[in-house]
Amino acid sequence: MIKLVLGVIAVLALLGGAIQFESDEQSWSLVVNKEAALSSVKNGAIKIYDFSRDLMSSNGQTEGAGIITDN
Repeated sequence: MIKLVLGVIAVLALLGGAIQFESDEQSWSLVVNKEAALSSVKNGAIKIYDFSRDLMSSNGQTEGAGIITDN
């Protein structure tokens, strides 16, 4: 479970542009911008929460026809 959470955080940071790849002739490195990482993780978590909330609330709604009775 912890690996999943850390993986999600890493993916959100990558998508947000918080992790940059820098290389030269001798070596390569990954540079993490902490402020951008925090911002992208927060924004990603909020978007996922909003999406799941909308998905859950739309499942409860039905657009079927009502029952019509003639007396």
